[in-house]
Amino acid sequence: MLIHSVIRVCFYRRVNIESQSFFLSINGPIWLVKWISMADFLQIHPINPERRLIKQVVDVLLKGGVIIYPTDSTYALGCHIGDKLALERIRRIRQLDARHNFTLVCSDLSSLAIYARVHNSAYRILKAYTPGPYTFILKATSQVPKRLMHPKRKTIGLRVPDNSITQSILSSFGEPVMSTSLILPDEDEQLFDAYEMRTKIGKMVDLIIDGGTCGLEPTTMIDLVEGVPEVMRIGKGDPEPFQ
Repeated sequence: MLIHSVIRVCFYRRVNIESQSFFLSINGPIWLVKWISMADFLQIHPINPERRLIKQVVDVLLKGGVIIYPTDSTYALGCHIGDKLALERIRRIRQLDARHNFTLVCSDLSSLAIYARVHNSAYRILKAYTPGPYTFILKATSQVPKRLMHPKRKTIGLRVPDNSITQSILSSFGEPVMSTSLILPDEDEQLFDAYEMRTKIGKMVDLIIDGGTCGLEPTTMIDLVEGVPEVMRIGKGDPEPFQ
C-alpha cells in the first residue's frame, strides 16, 4: 500500500527512484512528491508455518529490514544482528537508551554458546528451561557487536522461544535475530493485535507477521552472569525455580 504526500519546493528538480521520491513540475511550481511505504503484512499459520512465507521474512531480514513477529510471550521487533541501521530504527520506535539490554533470539543452545559465556551451572539451567518464555542475561562473547551489549556490564540477553513461527524463521535464517519486546513509548501494555500494529507503526517497520494472538506478559528475565540465578523481571515464565 502506498500513500503519497506533496510538499511545495521552489528551486530544485530531482528524480530519485531509490528513495521513492521525485520533484514534479505542473504548469510552473515544482513539487516534491514522496511515496511512503506501509509495511508488508503476512498471515502465517501459527502451528505449521508456510515455507514460502518464512522465506519472505528471511529475505526482509537479509536486506536490513525491521520485522514484527510473534513469540511464546509477546510480539517482538527484530532485525539482523549485524545491521546497525536497523538497530537504530528499533531504538527510535521504542525510544530506547544505551542502557537497554537487547536480546538475541536463538534456535537452540548451540547458538547460545557462540554469543555468551556460560558457566556449567548456568548451562544446566538453560538446558532445563529452554525453549520457553525466559530471557537469560549472560556475559557476551566477542561475537556480539558492542552496540548490542549493556555498556557497563558487557552483557546480552539470550533466549530460545517455544514458538513454531519463530523457530522456522531462525532455522531458515541460520543465525540469531536481534530482538526486543514490542511495547511503544508511553504505553503500559504490549501490542498484541497485528492489525493494530499496522495502524500504529506500519510506516516504521518493513514487515508485520500475523501469527495469531500472543500474550501480554513479557518473558521472565533471569540474570546468570555469576552462575547463580537472580530474577530481574517476573513475566510469563514461572520464576519460582530461580528464587
